[in-house]
Amino acid sequence: MNLIPAIDILDGKCVRLIQGDYDQETVFSDDPVEFAVRWSSYGAKWMHIIDLDGARAGKLVNEKVVEKIINVSDCSIQIGGGIRNYNDFSNALNNGVNRVIVGTIAIKDKNLLQSLITDFSDELIVSIDSRDGLVQVEGWTESTQLESFALIQELAQQGVKRIIYTDVERDGTNEGINFKNIEKIVSSSHIPIIAAGGISSLDDLKSLKSCGVEGAILGRALFDGKIDLEEAINLIS
Repeated sequence: MNLIPAIDILDGKCVRLIQGDYDQETVFSDDPVEFAVRWSSYGAKWMHIIDLDGARAGKLVNEKVVEKIINVSDCSIQIGGGIRNYNDFSNALNNGVNRVIVGTIAIKDKNLLQSLITDFSDELIVSIDSRDGLVQVEGWTESTQLESFALIQELAQQGVKRIIYTDVERDGTNEGINFKNIEKIVSSSHIPIIAAGGISSLDDLKSLKSCGVEGAILGRALFDGKIDLEEAINLIS
């Protein structure tokens, strides 16, 4: 199981939000590159970068920061936040990103999603952000009536090869994972699942590994010191 440290960028700073709420922001550093260097030195193979400004703007905003992270890190990079068209997706890959995460377009633009599946199936990740079992879009600011489990099955049938499942209610809270939901998703899916939202202990990571997730995205628990990344990698990966 890959342990994937997250760096969320807002106004050029490294931050964490609680439940995706921009009004509940904690700034951990004025320089996200600082943490990219640290996580890479601890042995992370992948890094999860979210452009929070981009998620609201509908286009990548912090490209220069991401470029610096790519240059200083030995990690492979997956990026999301505001990538809503084919050219932006392609450009991110051309600029050195290894995987690109989309969410909103998977729900709102099926034709574009199919084009991305056809041309970039290995580099595409669809992010399913769930609150009360329903899918959230537009940077978690808009709710839908789509049921998360059903959508994951539909996307797999369409040809999506990898899903990030985030429990929005637990994201940034350090409250622990909703293991029941994640286990249900993994057992009913035939594609790799990366789990996010609320992971706060080594026990959470052991539970996720036991149910077969491909990866776990670590955010606030790293910044708050609840999980030591180097220790976790040695024990879990």
